[in-house]
Amino acid sequence: MPDSWDPLGLGRRGAGAPDVWALLAALDQPAAVLDAAGRVLRANPALRGLAGPARPLAEGTGFTGVVEPAHRLGLGALLEQAASGHAGTTEVPLLALPGLSGPCLRLHAMPLPPGLVLLRAENLTEGLQATAADEAAERFAVIGRIAGGIAHDFNNLLGVIRGGAEDALALGVAPEVAADLHAITGAAERGAGLVRALLAAARQQVLLPRPVALAEALAEAAPLLRRLLGARIELRLTLEAPVRAVRMDPSQLDQVLLNLAANARDALPEGGGLTMRLAEALVLSPEIIGQTRIPPGRWVTLTVQDTGPGIPAALLPHVLEPFVTSRRGRGGTGLGLATVDGILRQSGGHLAVESPPGEGARFTLFLPRAEAEPAPAPPIAPPASAAMPAGRSLLLVEDEAPLRRLSARALRRQGFVVTEAEDAEAALGLVEAGLVPALLVSDVSLPGQDGLALARRLRQSLPGLPALLVSGYAKAALDADLGAESMGFLAKPFSPAELVAAAQEACIARHVRTS
Repeated sequence: MPDSWDPLGLGRRGAGAPDVWALLAALDQPAAVLDAAGRVLRANPALRGLAGPARPLAEGTGFTGVVEPAHRLGLGALLEQAASGHAGTTEVPLLALPGLSGPCLRLHAMPLPPGLVLLRAENLTEGLQATAADEAAERFAVIGRIAGGIAHDFNNLLGVIRGGAEDALALGVAPEVAADLHAITGAAERGAGLVRALLAAARQQVLLPRPVALAEALAEAAPLLRRLLGARIELRLTLEAPVRAVRMDPSQLDQVLLNLAANARDALPEGGGLTMRLAEALVLSPEIIGQTRIPPGRWVTLTVQDTGPGIPAALLPHVLEPFVTSRRGRGGTGLGLATVDGILRQSGGHLAVESPPGEGARFTLFLPRAEAEPAPAPPIAPPASAAMPAGRSLLLVEDEAPLRRLSARALRRQGFVVTEAEDAEAALGLVEAGLVPALLVSDVSLPGQDGLALARRLRQSLPGLPALLVSGYAKAALDADLGAESMGFLAKPFSPAELVAAAQEACIARHVRTS
């Protein structure tokens, strides 16, 4: 480097010249001039704003004091090198504050005469967070593939276990046997709940979204939430701000609220408060809140904040990952917040988590706005002629033989005439041979042609055929708007009574639409 290199004119005017500091202040890029010992002579507003008020860069402050301790020695060596005439670059994280993570900077140290250092900084945080978000998305994709691979077969097994136990109970058994059967059905239901939570975390659920008036939904859920929280935790709802309707599956919205309330209850064993506040947000450019990137758009926000101790700083970057929990020894599965995040992501929303020191944990839900306000539909009472007559023909398509047998038995007990098929090809053959079913009940995941394609194909020759699709997991159903196609959906595993009720509802809905 030539000896005459003196971009700020410090050699000619001296380090304290007003025009030098004016030039430094005018730089858009965060920058500072340090002395030979690494102390700040002057930092421009861009760098002071990046460091924040908790990391003051006053004159005379050693710059290494605002970076993480593990990086101070290396940074000090770089500054000594620059003061002696040799430029260099390094990447360091600024000192992390309690409950927060510090920004990561790329620092360029360049020598200035006489023995000073010009330090320029680039903020790498957003890029690193985007990379972390991409890595997290890949992990979730892997979890989704695993969950989808096991959910179908596992839910079929649970369906056989639950259905068989309930059938045995219906036949009447000794009290001690009935107690065992009840335990079996309870265990099957808990297993089904874990699979549902895993699918939700992996964003692999079948959702039925519609416009939902969020303020009304919160007000309706409040009594249940208060019972869940208990008498020692006060629930405060701030619903006065008018907000647009959101587009979500109402049952999944309930699941989100219950999971967040349960999380707050566990964080407040001695009592406290939980606040839920509605608002709207306009995001003009991508924003990073906590570990979450919020894309531009118009959002309805629901902020849920407790008065607990907050989330440990070490746990905060990972709190939305499946199976991450601070309550492993107290029954925590690590799927509660991951489930909330998965539901929101699959619904087109986002969950931002923050834990400012002394302010508890704050969860901000960014929810997609609905195109129109929900129009409450008047209740439709089915006409008398819509009652289920005996002898109603039903085509049941299920590749799991024990589950097919149990389902057929439950439907026949309610007056259906059930014709069974193990796959779509067999079902099509039956219809081509003259079968005219009044209702199709089909698993979605079938060998060969899936149940959704089967329903669409049968409707070509049997227009308006009522269809009830069942599945524990089905990629085909995830990508379809079943409501728009007037197809019912029942999640596996289901009880015999739930299957019968869903089949009757599908037939009655068809009757009402055509009457």
